[in-house]
Amino acid sequence: MLTPSSQPMILGFDPGRQKCGLAIMGLDRQLLYHQVVPSAEAIAIITGLRQQYPITQLVMGNQTSSKEWKQKLSEEMADPPRVILVDERYSTLEARDRYWQMYPPTGLLRLLPQGLRTPPRPIDDIVAILLIERYLAQLTHRPSH
Repeated sequence: MLTPSSQPMILGFDPGRQKCGLAIMGLDRQLLYHQVVPSAEAIAIITGLRQQYPITQLVMGNQTSSKEWKQKLSEEMADPPRVILVDERYSTLEARDRYWQMYPPTGLLRLLPQGLRTPPRPIDDIVAILLIERYLAQLTHRPSH
């Protein structure tokens, strides 16, 4: 079995204009890190994370600003990671549900139907987690040749 430090890590990246979601997960699907960071600091933070974790690739959604960010990463990073684009449709809706699984509501919030609850913080990091999971699901469901 691989130890967390020796196995390859995947960085999930959900870029946005104001803020970006980051997540790091091993191939064993163990979540090691997740955070929402200001967009202006994202590349510096990714660079720092790559010094802490053996990140082998970056998984990013294929919508909105993915082309701009892919170019930005390759231009602004000395050793840019391999970038893999995955389908990010419905990831924000899915991330809202996942938020409540990760952080179950308490008090009166529990009485509200889940569809009416709004997470009390940005969930871009949870979107980044879902992007990694979608990528790993693609890997395990590919037909073998």
